[in-house]
Amino acid sequence: MRCPFCGHEDSQVKDSRPTEDGAAIRRRRQCEGCGARFTTFERIQLRDLTVLKTEGRREPFDRDKLERSLRVACRKRPVDSIQIERLASGIQRQLETIGDSEIESTRIGALVMDGLKALDAVAYIRFASVYKDFAEAKDFEEFAGAVNEAAQK
Repeated sequence: MRCPFCGHEDSQVKDSRPTEDGAAIRRRRQCEGCGARFTTFERIQLRDLTVLKTEGRREPFDRDKLERSLRVACRKRPVDSIQIERLASGIQRQLETIGDSEIESTRIGALVMDGLKALDAVAYIRFASVYKDFAEAKDFEEFAGAVNEAAQK
């Protein structure tokens, strides 16, 4: 593994342990060149996924981008990072087991919406406001009202 600090080609694994959700292995490494320590994560990847954007572009699936989106939606909410990682891992596993290597971005958005709906109502509404591209406050109000009604049932 290349050192992110000095670019040296070799590093030594000092510690390995599974992450909390068991979906990855966390490795502490030390550069043999400069002695700096850094962490890497090793995850299972069943296949390379390509995201079909709504405007027709294609781009590689980026788990980090998915996690960042989840973190933004859950910011200042009682949702811890382990829950976010588990949700991201679950969504990625669902996408990898679908069978298609090209996934429409709307399908990913729907999986995120489903996951956030079960996790935190405010995070769900935050993500929906971007995903559904609310044009005005009335759209936001109607959606939040529908979520509130569903929660009361």
